[in-house]
Amino acid sequence: MALTNTEVLKAKAGPSPIKMADGRGLYLLITPAGSKLWRWKYRFLGKEKLMAVGAYPDVSLAQARDKVDETRKQLAAGSDPMAARKFEKIARRLAVEDTFAAVAKKWWESWKAARSDSHTVYVWRRLEADVFPAIGLRPIAEIEAPELVAMMKAIEKRGALDIAKRALQTCSQIFRYAIAHGLAKRNPAVEIRPSDVLASRKKENYARLDGKELPELLRKIEVYNGSTVTRVAIKLMAMTFVRTSELIGARWEEFDLDGGRWDIPASRMKMKTPHVVPLSTQAVTLLRSLHTLTGHSALLFPGERDHQKSMSNNTILGALDRMGYAGRMTGHGFRGIASTLLHEQGWPHEHIELQLAHQERNQVSASYNHAMYLQARAQMMQAWSNYLDACVAGNVVPFRGKRA
Repeated sequence: MALTNTEVLKAKAGPSPIKMADGRGLYLLITPAGSKLWRWKYRFLGKEKLMAVGAYPDVSLAQARDKVDETRKQLAAGSDPMAARKFEKIARRLAVEDTFAAVAKKWWESWKAARSDSHTVYVWRRLEADVFPAIGLRPIAEIEAPELVAMMKAIEKRGALDIAKRALQTCSQIFRYAIAHGLAKRNPAVEIRPSDVLASRKKENYARLDGKELPELLRKIEVYNGSTVTRVAIKLMAMTFVRTSELIGARWEEFDLDGGRWDIPASRMKMKTPHVVPLSTQAVTLLRSLHTLTGHSALLFPGERDHQKSMSNNTILGALDRMGYAGRMTGHGFRGIASTLLHEQGWPHEHIELQLAHQERNQVSASYNHAMYLQARAQMMQAWSNYLDACVAGNVVPFRGKRA
């Protein structure tokens, strides 16, 4: 039976806690000390939970019922009311100036000025996904090394070992920023080495086919019945053997189709130096055809839903999986196949390595090296596309590259 205002007002404390039910899980808890506390009992995902609704007389019977009615709406919508309340507290704490998240935001705003947009967005997303849930609400001056270890171990559990290491590096930069601005006195991140807390992992090569299997793969690509744009992306990957990220992020402004040249800016390269990809006649023809499909976008391979973003890096992998190469071939695998076969066919090692953009180069030598052996590399890339055509036609004749 529901409570009345008179019953609530006249209720007296006893030697032990007293519960006076109002119905639908709401009750008044009277403590031996005389406090009158509203409590609401409910179940979420099969688990019984108890929420504090307020204290009488600050919260009247009518107000307690209104609060419970609001939380019941959240429960009916599939949300845990207590979790929602906790989220609100988190949001309020994020506004505090000395939390790790607040300081990280200031650091990021200062740090991003000299970095590419794609890299700065990636770093912020990783902070939101991996770091803030662990230490974002903590005052930055109070964070200790064990908290960072726990954060890294949580990331490691899902198999993201490299991300765990980078998370620690980013945290270290944020702590240095805090120290410089008088918000912290020490950097606990420098007290930890990833090797002390993370499992070591043997380096694994990207899955790729043997060169003998290349002709069959190329013929399957030719008749791939998925997206035409995806098929073009895979064919260009085979012809140019650039990294997947370099391909899917390509912009039309980087290409000189008349000159048969693709200039990838340093900001999009792993080694952070510019890279020239000589384009074979086959690649130029393919790109001109692609332009009729995606030339309206700044990107060669815009996403299907958002043309301002490039296609997912899993698009090529997914297409290869559907062709029957799951676990056997990746987009990156074209680089390994090209390297192996071009070496076997006699092309100079330095030409191949430059085309793969493997060399680490300092800023002084970058402007020279990125175009080094360009004419010889153009010959090699044309010969490589001719070889791929021969594979598709089933008329593969080994050739020898010209040595410089």
